Amino acid sequence: MSDTITKGSEAPSEDNRPQSAEPAAKQERVASLWSDAVRDLRRNPVFIIGAALVLFLLVLSAVPQLFTDGSPFDGNACDLADSLKRPSAEHWFGFDVQGCDVYTRTVWGARNSIIVGVLTTFLVTVVGALLGLLAGWKGGILDSILSRFTEIFFSIPLLLGGMLIMSMLGKGNAYTVSIVMAVLGWPQIFRIMRASVLSNKHNDYVMAARALGASSLRITFRHILPNAIAPVIVIAAISLGVYIGAEAALSYLGIGVQSPEISWGLMISDAQPRFLNAPHVLLFPSAVLSVTVLAFIMLGDAVRDALDPKLR
Repeated sequence: MSDTITKGSEAPSEDNRPQSAEPAAKQERVASLWSDAVRDLRRNPVFIIGAALVLFLLVLSAVPQLFTDGSPFDGNACDLADSLKRPSAEHWFGFDVQGCDVYTRTVWGARNSIIVGVLTTFLVTVVGALLGLLAGWKGGILDSILSRFTEIFFSIPLLLGGMLIMSMLGKGNAYTVSIVMAVLGWPQIFRIMRASVLSNKHNDYVMAARALGASSLRITFRHILPNAIAPVIVIAAISLGVYIGAEAALSYLGIGVQSPEISWGLMISDAQPRFLNAPHVLLFPSAVLSVTVLAFIMLGDAVRDALDPKLR
């Protein structure tokens, strides 16, 4: 009996085959620590408020001319006839003892305070993270030397050490204050980065990269660093507000930013003896300083909640 093939028994054409599920699979977002963190931050009102305040403060420090017509560095900016006048509709924050507009000085004072916070945090993060990455990855005698060296700096309190160094340097500005605090502040980031690297260096993805012949440099910056940097970012965000407060304390003591420069701490120092007679001279720069520190701490707390899997 010969085999026969009917039209109904023909193999299904490619057009009649089931559609592949590949397009649907491509639309699925790959979950990761960073993508989950971004999604959580977008829904976190604390982060939104903190980020809005930080953005406003950055713009305020970069372009103070947008928020005030006057300049405290103008020779005619102060008039002793206006000394200690209280706030009014035209001059919201009143005048200080020199007859200078407190609002204008507060706006311009944001620049030095923000510069100190941002620059110190940047220097501390770069130096501490790189040394911590090197110590945690290499280990051995290098790790021991760097760890012992770090302990020397940990024995020096940030504010007390800053007072000692700045008093020896004499007249300071925002950049000298930033460098001094960075010299004293990097060990914290170092220890956090080192501990994070030690906890990640023996994971399976690192072993797999080694087995595939990846170089130490590629493993360090392609695999270790992205997975170990999260706690460093959290501490850096919180510490930024701390450094702004430390700069205000040094300026208040007369060894930080000094005249003719303007700083919130310097304004508070000048206003303190006249608090009972003219409280507005002290209250307004103090309030702005407090809100600034609070904004960065709120931002850091929100980032910590988003990047710490244990808090999910």
